[in-house]
Amino acid sequence: MNAASGDGRDTTERVLTLLGLLQQRQTWSGPELADRLGVTTRTVRRDVERLRTLGYPVHAGQGIGGGYRLGAGQDLPPLLLDDQEAIATAVSLLAGAGGAVAGAGDAALRALTKLDQVLPSRLRHEVRALSGSVESFDGGRTPVDPEVLMTLARACRDEVEVGFDYPSGGEIRRRRTEPYRLVASDRRWYLLAYDFDRDDWRSFRVDRMTEVVARTWRFSPRAAPDAAAYVQEGVASRVYPQRARFLVHAPAETVRAQLSASAAVVRQRGSEHCELLSGAASLDAVLMHVLLLGHDFEVLDPPELGRRCRVLAERLMAAGATASPAPDMQAP
Repeated sequence: MNAASGDGRDTTERVLTLLGLLQQRQTWSGPELADRLGVTTRTVRRDVERLRTLGYPVHAGQGIGGGYRLGAGQDLPPLLLDDQEAIATAVSLLAGAGGAVAGAGDAALRALTKLDQVLPSRLRHEVRALSGSVESFDGGRTPVDPEVLMTLARACRDEVEVGFDYPSGGEIRRRRTEPYRLVASDRRWYLLAYDFDRDDWRSFRVDRMTEVVARTWRFSPRAAPDAAAYVQEGVASRVYPQRARFLVHAPAETVRAQLSASAAVVRQRGSEHCELLSGAASLDAVLMHVLLLGHDFEVLDPPELGRRCRVLAERLMAAGATASPAPDMQAP
């Protein structure tokens, strides 16, 4: 076996190779690793110590069945992936980003942007070619173009402007934005961005975007609203012509379990009450939606909805007064 090279680059490459070997199988003996690396067992011990200083928990066992083993640590150290593993990981993350498991889409996209930062360019076309499999894992969420999703994720990460065509008022308009966050709901992906044309924050459905282009102009991030809360309120309320706010006499977790996140915003108000914000095409529709939850409630906004409650209550009382008695099911 050759002596270990004193060249720093050779040492780095050898340590990375050692890490890759430790990630391939559970246990290696010192002589096995020395033979694979072309060094002495003493050099293997030194390289193992280098990995430990980098945060990799490499355990050493003695006796029969002993050897070097890569264990689980308190923190996640970097993984060393070969080409096929990197491609498989990227495609799996794209599938996760398109899925409907609560929280998985956001986490998958965050991991994908980290992998994208170090993914060699030679592998990108293979990931792109395989990314069509994402649609078969959409799990009920509206499918989006993975390339668009990645373009937006990169732009948020790199803090560069994004332009895209978007339907508004019956026509397609070009929008220029500073992207802030991508938010996954139970049904769709949204982009929270600062819209230069509106001079304000806006949320955009990713599936409605076309001609998405990230620009090279960087920006300094503005003070932004909470992305998930802003998008949820927009989906549940701001997009509708009629909006209403209620005080519901039930715990927030009880009411949240009865509604999808896109149907209403539920805020805790003490242990036994919550505030509900929702919207619909008409105030009657919002009112009926809350009524059918089965809890006592009060109308907070708008004032005219309180008057509408009284009109509908009188109508229901009149209808009940004129209804025929239910037949006695016990009668012969």
